[in-house]
Amino acid sequence: MEFNASAIHREPWNKGKIVGQKVRFKLEDIWALRIRLQMEGRVHELALINLGIDSRLRGAAAPNHR
Repeated sequence: MEFNASAIHREPWNKGKIVGQKVRFKLEDIWALRIRLQMEGRVHELALINLGIDSRLRGAAAPNHR
């Protein structure tokens, strides 16, 4: 059985990239993103952003209601 040398040594897909927890969005950044998407008429992306933010807020608030 033969092995290809490039298959044995592969570089990680995230080599040189920042990994781990990222800095939170600021409220101004979120509003700027929403306004830009609205002005460009990108309704689908705007809905996904709103859904993600809403899900994040509900997930963060859930443990506090116990």
